[in-house]
Amino acid sequence: MDDTTPLAAQLAEDARRRIELTGQKFPPPLQTRVFTVANQKGGVGKTTTSVNLAAALAQSGLRVLVIDNDPQGNASTALGIEHHAGVPSTYDVLINDMPLEEVIQESDAIPGLYCAPATIDLSGAEIELVSLVARENRLRNALAAYLKGRSRRGEPRIDYVFVDCPPSLGLLTVNAFVTAREVIIPIQCEYYALEGLSQLLNNINLIRSHLNPALHVSTILLTMYDARTNLAQQVAEEVREHFPDQTLRTAIPRSVRISEAPSYGQTVLTYDGGSTGALAYLEAAREIAQRGLQPLEDYAYAGSHHSAGVTTEGDQG
Repeated sequence: MDDTTPLAAQLAEDARRRIELTGQKFPPPLQTRVFTVANQKGGVGKTTTSVNLAAALAQSGLRVLVIDNDPQGNASTALGIEHHAGVPSTYDVLINDMPLEEVIQESDAIPGLYCAPATIDLSGAEIELVSLVARENRLRNALAAYLKGRSRRGEPRIDYVFVDCPPSLGLLTVNAFVTAREVIIPIQCEYYALEGLSQLLNNINLIRSHLNPALHVSTILLTMYDARTNLAQQVAEEVREHFPDQTLRTAIPRSVRISEAPSYGQTVLTYDGGSTGALAYLEAAREIAQRGLQPLEDYAYAGSHHSAGVTTEGDQG
């Protein structure tokens, strides 16, 4: 087969990833890393990115918590976690002060992968939060109490937390931004990809100025990448040019397997672990894990001088 064809190149890439990544254990970060996966543009792969990165890290020996903060509950569905009406959920944590440990369920498919599910009740939380005391800090306080409680009980540390939030800047998303130190922005490799990004960065700057000085964009992940099209390549080049240190080398391809997995209540890692999409998420997770080997303090505040609200990832290696 001519190895210059896109198919042959993809097969060679998959073979390389399979050899490098199968059974590999990723190094734990120096401290718990808390990410919000955000993009105000819908349909760019926020939830898909949250659950598959979480699954890839957990499958590689780390303990990972996904907090589903989106009323649609798609992250809960993809992780096979019960989230019908009446199930204790992030709504109870935000509105009823329920401790996070009473809400969290462990995944049956991947040991070490935990989820705080979202139920339909969460759709009313935006309105109910308005009148509550410290409304922007409720999720952060709940997570801090949970992590301290684990430490006090002598339980193993949670290595990564991913907060999946809705594609709007309401109080649910503000809570997610206040909770996290790092933001992952999935960017679709299509026309209009960068539209709205400056607004998102401005919003992150506002949150940092008023509510969470440690917040910064640490990671940008290119999704729905099709190497056969000039458009995808142009978008990728443009993103890498604007955000050279934040953008991961790995791009997530367009993949039927990634799209099919949630309908079976699975991530692509358990649905078809040898597929191109699963291997791409594993490689992206490894990049993120390698960046976690440097203390967060080294770069958490570095972005305060940048008008775009983006830190230089070079400090992380």
